[in-house]
Amino acid sequence: MDQEQILVVDDDEGLLHLLKMRLSAMGFSVTPCTTGKDAVAESKKRMFDLAITDLRLRGEDGLDVTEELLRNHPGLPVIILTAHGSIPNAVEAMQRGAFGYLTKPFDDKELKATIEKALAQQRMSREIQRLKSLVKELYGLENVVARSPAMQRLFQQIAQVADSDATILLFGETGTGKEVMARVIHTNSRRSKGPFVALNCAAIPETLFESELFGHVKGAFTSAHGPKRGLFQMANGGTLFLDEIGEMPLSMQVKLLRAVQEREVREVGGETPTKVDVRIIAATNKDLGEAVKNGTFRNDLYYRISVVPLFIPPLRDRRDDIPLLAQHFLKLSIKRANKEVKGFTPAALHRLMVNPWPGNVRELENAVEKAVVMSRQDMITPDLLPSVGVSPDAPLKPLTEAKEEFERTYLKNVLQLTGGNISRAAQFAGRYRADFYKMLKKYGLHPSMTKGKPEAEIGEMEEEETAHLTEAER
Repeated sequence: MDQEQILVVDDDEGLLHLLKMRLSAMGFSVTPCTTGKDAVAESKKRMFDLAITDLRLRGEDGLDVTEELLRNHPGLPVIILTAHGSIPNAVEAMQRGAFGYLTKPFDDKELKATIEKALAQQRMSREIQRLKSLVKELYGLENVVARSPAMQRLFQQIAQVADSDATILLFGETGTGKEVMARVIHTNSRRSKGPFVALNCAAIPETLFESELFGHVKGAFTSAHGPKRGLFQMANGGTLFLDEIGEMPLSMQVKLLRAVQEREVREVGGETPTKVDVRIIAATNKDLGEAVKNGTFRNDLYYRISVVPLFIPPLRDRRDDIPLLAQHFLKLSIKRANKEVKGFTPAALHRLMVNPWPGNVRELENAVEKAVVMSRQDMITPDLLPSVGVSPDAPLKPLTEAKEEFERTYLKNVLQLTGGNISRAAQFAGRYRADFYKMLKKYGLHPSMTKGKPEAEIGEMEEEETAHLTEAER
């Protein structure tokens, strides 16, 4: 934790020196000033956590100095030093914004207790601001624009796992915002002050993979003219995001597995391994379970990186978010294009809502930006927007039908993510196991879809599972 900064004002240089020694011994960083004018000047240069000022300064009024300090930094705790006969003035100082006062002479215990009491309020204010910042990061428009039930469930899961060091695997189609979610997880973790390092595994040639991830020493290969740090070393103390991990060649997967297991890496050409403190977040738009069956992805690596699997729903399954996202991207595009566009016509908004958006959020953002650039009016009209695969006049599906379609897709995805493990799937979905079985039965799904269990088995498993449930779970 950084040292808390205290500004001390007293025209008695002996007392000023003594206060500096005492406060420094308590672990604070102290800025001493012999005049109120110097103190006010210092307060304009930088922030302080606390100020201590004598009530009587040579040629200056400590009350005026207090007001000046508070004018520069509203909410700054100011402690007044006063002689016994000046207590009424100290009370007046508190009425004018000071936190409290100390009567001379005072001992170290009294000084420390008063300071701690004043800083407790300041520390709480900072903590509240920090929490507000986290909430804004998690739910605000700056990073994730989402109000749909599907995304709110995802946010709840992220809030639960963000502050752990558990390895996370993000599943989602191209354009759903996997890197944004990875950054949200990092920002809301205890590693938020550390680096966030991202690698797109699909963009690295196989011959360069090992060097990119682990680094190399000088002379390790022909073009290694000097040493190079790898991404693991660069992410030390923070988060390493491996996007499109399903594209990683098999030759690298075994080396990545060791790095993930041991949390140590060996540079290309190096002799000794180096320990790294890195959290891994991986992402894919592939079915890694199928890739394991096909032999293109290692089974042991799959289980190592999918400790906590999170599914990011496609835009078509979170249509409630489309108007919010469209308005957000509209504001950004207007600023970039320096154009005056007020919004979308109802017909344009309808087209946005019924479009299937195979490219998801990224496609929507590009469509809105293009519409703003091409617009010659102050409103976005339907002709400026894509209509791929759907007529702009096509009616929205009835709510019941749309809900059932989402639930069926969601259940399939949860089963896929958990490998058919009902306990994990039910916990993931936030449902009791008995309720989860009923939902599977409703849509004709079974726990091990890829293994082809007959639908009749669901009833048998449901009865068997229900027999073990508590009364509350039933």
